[in-house]
Amino acid sequence: MIKSTSSFSMTKGEVQVNLLVNSAPRPSFVRIQEMGMETTKNNVKSNQVLKKKTRRRRRMKKSNLLQDISLSDNLRQEYGAVKTMNEVDHSSGISNRSIVRAPVCDIEKKLLILDINGLLADIVSPPPKGLASDKRIAGRAIFKRPFYLDFLKFCFEHFEVGVWSSRSKRIVERVLDYLMGDMKHKLLFCWDLSHCTATGFRTLENRHKTLVFKELRRIWEKHDPSLPWEKGIYNESNTLLLDDSPYKALLNPAHTAVFPHPYTFQRGSDTSLGPGGDLRVYLEGLAAAENIQEFIEQEPFGQSPINESSASWPFYLRVLSTVYSVDTTNVTNMTCNSSVLR
Repeated sequence: MIKSTSSFSMTKGEVQVNLLVNSAPRPSFVRIQEMGMETTKNNVKSNQVLKKKTRRRRRMKKSNLLQDISLSDNLRQEYGAVKTMNEVDHSSGISNRSIVRAPVCDIEKKLLILDINGLLADIVSPPPKGLASDKRIAGRAIFKRPFYLDFLKFCFEHFEVGVWSSRSKRIVERVLDYLMGDMKHKLLFCWDLSHCTATGFRTLENRHKTLVFKELRRIWEKHDPSLPWEKGIYNESNTLLLDDSPYKALLNPAHTAVFPHPYTFQRGSDTSLGPGGDLRVYLEGLAAAENIQEFIEQEPFGQSPINESSASWPFYLRVLSTVYSVDTTNVTNMTCNSSVLR
């Protein structure tokens, strides 16, 4: 085995970048002690029949109320407590300004992880001269993608949704405030650059931009304990990363990501996110599929994943060999997204 500088090990002769997950479910939470109740006695005396009816009604009300409290407690134990005004989820940076229930994870829905730039909007820095943008945030021009709001509503209806951007937390929070408004409270989580895996390299496309990976095992293994589901619920069969940068998924299992072509503000007639749009239609089929990996393998979409046949493969192989101390002289005929990194 070849030891990694990031606590991973690799099989000799391969760059193994498909990450196994521990799918064993956590033990169930301890039931919260049932809440106490107070009932007011009826001091109005009546005949014996009326007293019996009154006592019977009280017993029925008390039973129903206890049952409702028990159900509420069970949901709170399994899916998180109720958020109150101005409470902040420090892991996601989402501030709840009103009394809202924390997102309830529907295990029947697949987990969809959205990028922001290139998917929901075009964030341009420095702003283009002589062209009005929808918004300026921290010196960056924000161009909203056509149909993005309707697309978000579609996503929340068919998936459990999280956001993972490689931007700083400060920028992510402000951009989401602008793009989503109160809708952002429906997100299961909101991750930023601090949750990405650093490489020490710059991207090929922009020498000022750091090259980072988005490792899905951080989601599956619940590296952030505040994620509102039990470890083991999500895995490679029911999780989709939607990102316009294929290299960010190099450390993930095959067919767990889709890479739409990036949106730019010059594409004013873009309809990909709208009803009948190519990405919307594709996600409709994926939401109904039994297994995400099988669906993506059979129905590829967008940009191709990076592998040994890619023109940029020598560069990314060098990145991987540096980060994980791989002897590249023995590495041939590999596809990053179909190997196992351990």
